[in-house]
Amino acid sequence: MLEVKTLDKPDERRDFPRGHLEAVHLSGLDFAVATFEPGWRWSESVAPLAGTDTCQVHHNGYVVQGRMHLRMDDGAERELGPGDVFVCAPGHDAWVVGDEQTVVYDFAGQMANEYARSEEG
Repeated sequence: MLEVKTLDKPDERRDFPRGHLEAVHLSGLDFAVATFEPGWRWSESVAPLAGTDTCQVHHNGYVVQGRMHLRMDDGAERELGPGDVFVCAPGHDAWVVGDEQTVVYDFAGQMANEYARSEEG
Protein backbone atom coordinates (compact mmCIF):
# COMPACT_ATOMS: atom_id res chain seq x y z
CA MET A 1 0.00 0.00 0.00
CA LEU A 2 1.13 3.53 -0.76
CA GLU A 3 -0.76 6.52 0.57
CA VAL A 4 0.17 10.15 -0.07
CA LYS A 5 -1.57 13.36 0.91
CA THR A 6 -0.51 17.00 0.81
CA LEU A 7 -0.83 19.71 3.40
CA ASP A 8 -1.74 22.01 0.52
CA LYS A 9 -5.16 20.31 0.80
CA PRO A 10 -5.49 19.23 4.45
CA ASP A 11 -8.28 16.90 5.51
CA GLU A 12 -9.18 19.36 8.23
CA ARG A 13 -8.32 22.74 9.65
CA ARG A 14 -9.03 23.69 13.25
CA ASP A 15 -8.92 27.28 14.41
CA PHE A 16 -8.51 28.24 18.06
CA PRO A 17 -7.56 31.50 19.79
CA ARG A 18 -4.12 32.67 18.59
CA GLY A 19 -3.52 29.68 16.37
CA HIS A 20 -4.68 26.88 14.13
CA LEU A 21 -3.74 23.45 12.91
CA GLU A 22 -4.04 21.61 9.65
CA ALA A 23 -4.10 17.82 9.53
CA VAL A 24 -4.01 14.96 7.09
CA HIS A 25 -5.24 11.49 7.99
CA LEU A 26 -3.59 8.40 6.55
CA SER A 27 -3.82 4.73 7.49
CA GLY A 28 -2.04 4.44 10.83
CA LEU A 29 -0.94 8.08 10.94
CA ASP A 30 -2.54 11.43 11.58
CA PHE A 31 -0.12 14.28 10.91
CA ALA A 32 -0.78 17.84 12.03
CA VAL A 33 0.98 21.14 11.56
CA ALA A 34 0.13 23.51 14.40
CA THR A 35 0.80 27.23 14.17
CA PHE A 36 0.82 29.26 17.38
CA GLU A 37 0.94 33.06 17.44
CA PRO A 38 2.85 35.11 20.05
CA GLY A 39 0.77 35.21 23.23
CA TRP A 40 -0.67 31.71 22.68
CA ARG A 41 -0.84 29.57 25.82
CA TRP A 42 -2.60 26.21 26.03
CA SER A 43 -4.17 26.95 29.43
CA GLU A 44 -5.68 30.18 28.10
CA SER A 45 -6.37 29.46 24.42
CA VAL A 46 -7.38 25.79 24.42
CA ALA A 47 -8.27 24.76 28.00
CA PRO A 48 -11.69 26.46 27.81
CA LEU A 49 -12.42 24.41 24.66
CA ALA A 50 -10.99 21.15 25.98
CA GLY A 51 -12.53 21.40 29.46
CA THR A 52 -9.33 20.37 31.28
CA ASP A 53 -6.77 22.40 33.24
CA THR A 54 -3.83 20.97 31.27
CA CYS A 55 -3.43 19.20 27.93
CA GLN A 56 -4.24 15.52 28.33
CA VAL A 57 -2.88 14.42 24.94
CA HIS A 58 0.40 12.65 24.13
CA HIS A 59 2.47 14.46 21.49
CA ASN A 60 5.34 13.33 19.26
CA GLY A 61 6.57 16.60 17.87
CA TYR A 62 9.16 18.55 15.93
CA VAL A 63 9.61 22.31 16.31
CA VAL A 64 10.02 23.91 12.89
CA GLN A 65 10.01 27.59 13.88
CA GLY A 66 9.85 29.73 17.01
CA ARG A 67 10.19 28.80 20.65
CA MET A 68 7.77 27.04 22.98
CA HIS A 69 7.93 26.36 26.71
CA LEU A 70 6.45 23.16 28.15
CA ARG A 71 5.58 22.65 31.82
CA MET A 72 4.54 19.19 32.95
CA ASP A 73 2.05 18.66 35.79
CA ASP A 74 4.89 17.13 37.84
CA GLY A 75 6.83 20.42 37.61
CA ALA A 76 9.36 19.43 34.92
CA GLU A 77 9.93 22.24 32.41
CA ARG A 78 11.73 22.64 29.12
CA GLU A 79 12.01 25.28 26.42
CA LEU A 80 12.00 23.98 22.84
CA GLY A 81 13.24 25.60 19.67
CA PRO A 82 13.80 24.92 15.98
CA GLY A 83 15.15 21.43 15.31
CA ASP A 84 14.00 19.97 18.65
CA VAL A 85 12.22 16.62 18.47
CA PHE A 86 10.13 15.84 21.54
CA VAL A 87 7.80 13.38 23.19
CA CYS A 88 5.40 14.95 25.66
CA ALA A 89 3.13 12.90 27.91
CA PRO A 90 -0.39 13.97 28.86
CA GLY A 91 -0.59 16.51 31.66
CA HIS A 92 1.16 19.67 30.49
CA ASP A 93 0.79 23.33 29.66
CA ALA A 94 2.63 25.01 26.79
CA TRP A 95 3.13 28.54 25.55
CA VAL A 96 4.91 30.55 22.88
CA VAL A 97 8.11 32.26 24.03
CA GLY A 98 8.95 35.60 22.43
CA ASP A 99 7.45 37.48 19.52
CA GLU A 100 7.89 34.89 16.78
CA GLN A 101 5.19 32.55 15.49
CA THR A 102 5.83 28.92 16.52
CA VAL A 103 5.22 26.04 14.12
CA VAL A 104 5.15 22.43 15.38
CA TYR A 105 4.73 19.19 13.46
CA ASP A 106 2.79 16.59 15.47
CA PHE A 107 3.31 13.03 14.27
CA ALA A 108 0.93 11.47 16.76
CA GLY A 109 -2.00 13.23 15.19
CA GLN A 110 -3.72 13.29 18.54
CA MET A 111 -3.39 17.05 18.53
CA ALA A 112 -5.87 17.22 15.67
CA ASN A 113 -8.24 14.82 17.43
CA GLU A 114 -8.11 16.87 20.63
CA TYR A 115 -9.25 20.05 18.89
CA ALA A 116 -11.92 18.14 17.00
CA ARG A 117 -13.33 16.86 20.30
CA SER A 118 -13.14 20.28 21.95
CA GLU A 119 -15.12 21.88 19.14
CA GLU A 120 -17.80 19.18 19.29
CA GLY A 121 -18.27 19.64 23.06
